[in-house]
Amino acid sequence: MAVTRFDITGIGNAIVDYLLQTDDGFLSRHDMPKGAMSLIDADTATRLTAAMAGGITASGGSVANSCAVAAALGARVAFLGKVGHDDLGEVFREEIASAGVHYATKPLLAPIPTGRCLILVTPDGQRTMNTYLGAGGEFSLADLDETIIAASAVTYLEGYLFDPPAAQAAFAEAARMARAAGQKTALSLSDAFCVDRHRDGFRRLIAEGVDILFANEAEVCSLYQCNDFADAAERAAKDIPLAVLTQSEKGAVILQGGKMVEIAAVPAEVVDTTGAGDAYAAGFLAAYTRGAGLEAAGILGAKAAALAISRIGARPPEADLWKLI
Repeated sequence: MAVTRFDITGIGNAIVDYLLQTDDGFLSRHDMPKGAMSLIDADTATRLTAAMAGGITASGGSVANSCAVAAALGARVAFLGKVGHDDLGEVFREEIASAGVHYATKPLLAPIPTGRCLILVTPDGQRTMNTYLGAGGEFSLADLDETIIAASAVTYLEGYLFDPPAAQAAFAEAARMARAAGQKTALSLSDAFCVDRHRDGFRRLIAEGVDILFANEAEVCSLYQCNDFADAAERAAKDIPLAVLTQSEKGAVILQGGKMVEIAAVPAEVVDTTGAGDAYAAGFLAAYTRGAGLEAAGILGAKAAALAISRIGARPPEADLWKLI
């Protein structure tokens, strides 16, 4: 039996979020596709930051958010991700450590700043993200820690980090390390636009060693290039041992070994959808890695997601998460 020190080790972008509540007009003026994540360069990041006066700063990154939420739910968690040798990097390092997540990745010494994600939240709760990967996009094979991966029940990979070729190679190697140690690999598709860019790469990674897939309706439909969620779910069930597919207010379906479990969404006032999928994955994995059944894991995921969307920001307060357990 594989020995575990951690329930979950996340690998993803180490990013500091900057959130601003705004209107659709702001998105139009800056030519932003609503609800999407767009990669931007350093100059664009500086310009948009200046236009977003009055925003809120907090550590972020999709899988880093999942790691923080899972730790608050009682899971043993580690995170691998790259920050720059700068003040924002220190903010990220301190905040993820204070969340109870083991984090020992060395900062990038090259003159590339820590990544940031500029998040615009419109009155309907939709979030539009503009991401400068910065140092986070420099994650490579050299940043993998085989000791941690081999001692983690699940290594959880972030689709947003799939853009840089070096990170793609690191993902394939991390999956190999986990498999060699008798552990599991999970993947979040992260964003339909991300899937559009790297569909073949994601399919290859899934075929080579993904045990658990997290995706929303748009993402899984993009993966299989079909418009019908039921068709996409059927294909996912054939390709992946365990697929966790969310549909916002419609809830989620969990598919494993010919079995389908439906999970109802937990009612909540939608204030900000930032981090909803991150929280769902965190709740699911925190329960699943502790031996819970699929239904119980799905319910905890749905409750964590409801907390995430009912407030501004990607990470619900630790005290609220503790109430779930």
